[in-house]
Amino acid sequence: MVVFAGQGDARRSMELLWRKDVAPRGGGPGPKPALSVDAIVAAAVEIADASGMGALSMRAVGERLGRTAMALYTYVPGKTELIDLMYDQTLTELRDDHDLSGGWRPAVVALARELWDFHLRHPWVLQVSYAWPVLGPGEFRMQQLVLRVLFATGLPAARVRWIVGALLNTVRGSVQIAAESRQASRETGLSEEDWWSSRAAVLGELVPDLVSRYPLVGRLGSGQPPAASDEPYLEREARLSLESGLDLLLDGIEAAIARES
Repeated sequence: MVVFAGQGDARRSMELLWRKDVAPRGGGPGPKPALSVDAIVAAAVEIADASGMGALSMRAVGERLGRTAMALYTYVPGKTELIDLMYDQTLTELRDDHDLSGGWRPAVVALARELWDFHLRHPWVLQVSYAWPVLGPGEFRMQQLVLRVLFATGLPAARVRWIVGALLNTVRGSVQIAAESRQASRETGLSEEDWWSSRAAVLGELVPDLVSRYPLVGRLGSGQPPAASDEPYLEREARLSLESGLDLLLDGIEAAIARES
């Protein structure tokens, strides 16, 4: 499921993102409920982290806070705006002080690893499309911290602009496999090992000449490094894919720096 940000009322969404008008809307006279936009967002993030985007609803958030969904609507217009707020808020967890004393390359590696860990903590974030930005303070802060590291390369802004996209897409593409592997085990009740072993046995029986039919696929499999830990296979493959892709990207940046100089 892909979620597109920014589908609610533009002014109200931006007011909430930048906390310019967070007073409850509507409701009758008398004392207001002890709620806040921040509390609603925090509860929603907890639900999505624990059970995925599919479990998120205004009713579920209200129940977590001991309130009705209607009480939440006086603070946040609906689920669309709530997802914008959740996404933007989680981005504030990212560090903005990556050490550049050793040069830009180790700083980029540290940033990529942090983004990997961030997405595994909040896998639902991977469902929020890059197509329409949220345009909140968390998103701008994230861009700022990434640019701080990449501008340390000394490359011109026009070149850095495209490197940002390459870096974020490299991390996102790799970590999505790891996150979905965890989700698959959780939702099906099957471990990764059980799934593969049951199908590998059947595949070997039905297609005994598999390797001779697809020799390049077999060649690729023969070059796999041995497992060095209890890390699940797909997570390990995704992590190694990130490391390999990152090395190639950084080598390309170094080549671009050499051409510029």
